[in-house]
Amino acid sequence: MPPHQENISDPKKLRALSHPLRWKLIDLLQIEGTATATRCAELTGESVASCSYHLNMLAKYGFVEPAPSEGREKPWRLPAQEFGWSKMDLDDEGRLAAEAASDALIDHEMAEYRAAIRRKDREPEQWQRVTGSMSGLVYLTPEEATRLKNEFGALLDRYHNRVADSALRPEGARPVRTFASFWLTSNDSPRS
Repeated sequence: MPPHQENISDPKKLRALSHPLRWKLIDLLQIEGTATATRCAELTGESVASCSYHLNMLAKYGFVEPAPSEGREKPWRLPAQEFGWSKMDLDDEGRLAAEAASDALIDHEMAEYRAAIRRKDREPEQWQRVTGSMSGLVYLTPEEATRLKNEFGALLDRYHNRVADSALRPEGARPVRTFASFWLTSNDSPRS
């Protein structure tokens, strides 16, 4: 886990991530930088009251924070601290909460991916050629899997500063969503 990433182990905090709208709001704030509940409602199709409620729940557990404001509207932003979680070393309640958060995240990512596939043919040709997915099966040791995961993370880290600082984005840059997952197949047992 990168040093700038918090490892969540509190079951209440993990359960706060188990609602699908909360993942939409987190994504929206990544892209927009700051947004009010009204703006979130416009972009998600949810009500202002629902967006406000879920933003406040995310804020309660530190996933969003108030952004500086000069008007009556209350904008929100993501804190600088990133987060992740693992079921390792959690008690039963924590493992169930981590599973619920993981399920919500995976459902959100796959819904976003399906929507992107549906609209892909309406994107400019150069974007159609470079977006898509890769899938494969490889045989790795735990050490090799760790190295591969770290190498993939390092590739993404080269562009990560552009999320928070729009001045670093080259002309023509658009938000490109990535989702990587490493898992053992269910039909393979450990070999000696």
